This record gives sequence, C-alpha cells and structure tokens, in this order.
Amino acid sequence: FPAPNAKFMELACASPSEQHGVYLDYNATTPLAGEVLQAINSALTDSWANPSSSHAEGQRARTVIDSARHWVAEMINATPKDVVFTSGGTESNNMVFHTAIEHHHDANNSLPHVVTTNLEHDSVILVAKALEKKGLLELSVVSASPDDGAVHPDDIAAQLRPNTILVSVMLANNETGIVQPIFEIGAAVKTWSAQQKGNRILLHTDAAQAIGKIPVNVDDLGVDYLTIAGHKFYGPRVGALYVRNPIEKTPIFPMLYGGGQERNFRPGTENTGMIAGLGKAAELVHKNLEKYSERMADSRDYLERRLKETFGTSVHYNGRFPSSRRLPNTCNVSFVGFSLNGSQILAKLRRTLASVGAACHAEASRPSPILLAIGVPEAIAASALRLSVGRETTRRDIDFTVDDLRAALHVEPS
Repeated sequence: FPAPNAKFMELACASPSEQHGVYLDYNATTPLAGEVLQAINSALTDSWANPSSSHAEGQRARTVIDSARHWVAEMINATPKDVVFTSGGTESNNMVFHTAIEHHHDANNSLPHVVTTNLEHDSVILVAKALEKKGLLELSVVSASPDDGAVHPDDIAAQLRPNTILVSVMLANNETGIVQPIFEIGAAVKTWSAQQKGNRILLHTDAAQAIGKIPVNVDDLGVDYLTIAGHKFYGPRVGALYVRNPIEKTPIFPMLYGGGQERNFRPGTENTGMIAGLGKAAELVHKNLEKYSERMADSRDYLERRLKETFGTSVHYNGRFPSSRRLPNTCNVSFVGFSLNGSQILAKLRRTLASVGAACHAEASRPSPILLAIGVPEAIAASALRLSVGRETTRRDIDFTVDDLRAALHVEPS
C-alpha cells in the first residue's frame, strides 16, 4: 500500500469535526434522518409485497403508502388525495408543464402561454424553453427585481395574455434563499383573469428548497400545484406533486402509461420503501419545523457575523435585502479583493464542503446567472460561495469553516 500523505495523517489525528469535514451544502442535498432510514428499512423488510395485490401482504404495503401520503399532506396542509408520488422534483415539475399543454390543447386551438421567472431551477426553465423550441407553447420569462431579489406580482400580471394557462414561480431560491411572494402573485393573476373574464390560469410553485425550512401551506399560498423533493428535507430521493383536488378542480395528465398506480396519474409499481421514507421525513417536518428553523437560523446568523468579523469589508452578502425574506439556513457570500473565483476558493478549503451555487451547475466556471439576475455585479458574483447549514450544524462547525476560509484566503487572525 502507498504511504499515507500528509493531509491524510493530519486528518487522522484531528478531532471528529475536522476528520469528517464541515458539510455546508444542505441546499444541494441532505442526509437521511435516522428515523427515515429506519422507516425505509422497515418497509423494505416487512412491507415488500406489491401494494396493488389484494392479499394481506400487499395490503400491508398499501397501508405504508397511505400513511406516507397522509404525512406529506399534513406537512403542507393538504388532503391526502391531493398528493401524487413521483420520482422527485424534476418529474413533478415536468408533469405540471406537460399537464398545462395537454389541458390547453383539450379546449383551445391556440398555443398555450406560460409565464415563469429568471430565478427558476433548471427542471422548470429548461423544460419551458425546450417546449417553446418545439413549438408547443409560448413563453414569457419575468425578471426578478435587483432592489429586493423578488419577482413582483405586477410584473407577472403585465405578461398575462388571453391564452395564458400557467404561471410557475419557485417558492424559495436555492442559491440566495430569497422567498418569493407566491400568494401575492396568485392574487394578481386571479384579479387579471377576473377582469378579462378569461380562462382560469393555473399557479405552480416549486417548493423543493423551502420545505423543511419554513412553513409551507398550500392554502396560504393559494397554489394549484406544488413540487416536493424528499432529499431536500432529510428524506430519500423521491418526491411528490401536490394537485389541488385533481381532475375535479385541477387538471393533471400522466406522462407515462401503465398499470394505473397513483390513480393513473403516475403509473408504475410504487417504490414502497422510499415512499415510506418520504412520509417519515414529512412527519418529522410537520412535528418539528419550528425547532429545525430556529436551529438553522442561529447557525446561519452566527456564520454571517463571524464572516463579517473576520473578513470585514471583503465580505459581500448576496441576496440579503432589507425588504426580502430569506430561508433560515442560506448564506450566499462573495469574497472581494482576493483575485479568486468561487471555485478556486472551494479548492483551497481543507475541511469545508460547500458549493458555488446549484449542484447541477457545480462544474460551471461562469458567475451564477441567479446572482446576476438579482443585480449582483459580475465581478462580485464570480467569487460567490453558497454556504447552507443544516439541522445539526453547530457553532463549532461554523468556527471551523471560518478558520478554513481564513487560511485559504491567507487572512491573519485578528
């Protein structure tokens, strides 16, 4: 075997926090909560039968799925029949756009028009652009305001047309943590539609980044569709789509055809184990959200104080507007004057695990388009890091990270 290198030996002699590194990339993904792993294991061990089977073992699996659906619904103040299980957030978002097109074509000869924003995750904006390129829809992309990082309801309303079928705006941005005014956007859309005596315009929000960090209530938001991704709140990598009273009130069209599972909305034999894990993760959020949120806010705020104390005017917080609400766990920060971009800073960190932005753009060397969209100058955006804390992040973890950044940037202790 080769001799261990110096870094290995240093970590081998370090404390537990130093050994394993400090993970500050919880907006990319979260680990499975212990209770979630236990629920998955139990379902795979004891409820492995096909949930569509009528015998006792099949019905045992069906009960597990029903329980999970109950807890996902409880988490967002919905009813269980409004929850459709999917493979994850990307599928849920695609299903909404697919539904909008099918629903419009059922009733109209014109192309459907969709409104979204320049802040969206790729599983929204790339879907919309791909469908536009194929000639299946007309698309308007509304810009966020550089004054507060939010999409303003009046700007959404200004883009509406008689053939508008869908408005899709994320609930909270994965890079900046800025929470969007979804209820106000929905109210503006409903007002416009009533004035025009037009068709109903459906409202969708991708809540993947918000769930588990802030309260998410479908009635308070006034949405028709809401996207859920389990791995963002200590669950497995499956998801769900909330549909407000599907079929009777809100259209939903399947993208796949098969055995009729999920009431024909999403056929395919159910992944009982992962659905059980998603249900347990939702139960934990429903019962403990306030505690989780307070812990994360304490760690994030301490992080921002320590960074300011250590780096002074070299620190620039991106998306921290006085008038905007942020997720309690997210800090997007640039380090100005060090002639290093965000990726170069990350490469110099010895023990901190973080990112420069969305995980799906981790290899990109250009500044984040999200930061540019909210008015961050390109030179500042280029040196940005996204530091996102989790439920168990401690102040000791934050101290390790600040020391790691200080060493990477060659800043002497004050």
